[in-house]
Amino acid sequence: MKPARRARVRSAAPSGALGTNVAATSVPRHLARGAIGFGLVIGPIALLPVTGPLVLLAAPLALIAFRGCPTCWLVGLVQAVSRGRLERNCEDGVCTLTPARQASADGS
Repeated sequence: MKPARRARVRSAAPSGALGTNVAATSVPRHLARGAIGFGLVIGPIALLPVTGPLVLLAAPLALIAFRGCPTCWLVGLVQAVSRGRLERNCEDGVCTLTPARQASADGS
């Protein structure tokens, strides 16, 4: 049996086209979406003994608040926090994240 080869995928897409933006417009708004989403997941589970299985129908609404799964929300949180602080540089199909260059105070 041959060992599996790891393929290195190189993208020809421009740096702005890589990935999608799942972040909200601000960190507080994104955190509010997360609180609603986690509340819609945890609440029905906690209320299950009191209200019965019908309350579990509220849990899928969390997907709307998260704009996908909780992992998507977490990626969006990282995007919202790092917005303007990191920039992606792609050269020869290899992309790296570096601190964003700040404009100097003298305008040069």
